[in-house]
Amino acid sequence: VDSFLEISESKCESLLKENNSILIPHGTLIAQMKQEQIESIQTPIFGNKHILGWESDRLLKEQLMKEAKFDVPKSISSPKEIESLIIAKRHGAAGGKGYFLASTEEEYNKKRDVLINQGLISGDSDLYLQEYYSGVLAYLQFFYSPLEKEIEFFGVDKRHESDIDGLARIPAENQLKSNDVPSFNVIANSPLVLRESLLDNVYTMGENFVEASAKIVPPGMNGPFCIEGVYDQNAQFKVFEFSARIVAGTNMYVNGSPYTTFMYNEPMSMGRRIAREIKKAEEQNKIGVIVT
Repeated sequence: VDSFLEISESKCESLLKENNSILIPHGTLIAQMKQEQIESIQTPIFGNKHILGWESDRLLKEQLMKEAKFDVPKSISSPKEIESLIIAKRHGAAGGKGYFLASTEEEYNKKRDVLINQGLISGDSDLYLQEYYSGVLAYLQFFYSPLEKEIEFFGVDKRHESDIDGLARIPAENQLKSNDVPSFNVIANSPLVLRESLLDNVYTMGENFVEASAKIVPPGMNGPFCIEGVYDQNAQFKVFEFSARIVAGTNMYVNGSPYTTFMYNEPMSMGRRIAREIKKAEEQNKIGVIVT
């Protein structure tokens, strides 16, 4: 298809049904389709299609993260309330494009107007403001099996963003002379291995998220998901995002990660893990448990 909007058309849905298909949601699907369009898809979707709307809506996302007892940076309800460094984010799966930092209302307005002129946003309502924390960015990848009622920590990565990552190579005096608004557009991913002392809290966060999702957005967070944030100077994890589906950072682990190596005696990518869950559900006549 040229656009994921086509998968809700009768011709495409008939073909998918004929082939007994299951749709695996990812970021582009969320970026191209509104939640009501995703809800209307007749093809079974792996995991919970209802939670995808909570991912793309910043306020719903914040509610779910707080229910999961995450340490979430404070949200800023109005540019007039900016008193320290904040990050402005677009709604939905934008891949970081159109994000920017600001320390004052004046700076915010200036950078917002640049994005309006570029056609990326229409106004303040398209942006979500959040307190900014610096540290080591980490994207924690999980898989939850509703068949086994077990959570698996699959790996962790960091993202390389253009052109914010390149600013460190530009002297401060030259940065001050530039009127460009740096972008957080994700270009690539690289693997990380966490200190072992951090892993206990990683599993706790994953378990809390699964429990909170089941409570607020039934049937809960089934299948792959990602908890995204930053480790501060005290090794405390500030959670600023979650992705309720497979993420691009799993691509580097097609032969498995250092963590899946301890769980499986064979290469285990996230794709293979999803396929195995579907096969097991079919064998147990429980496809309805893993799809919506």
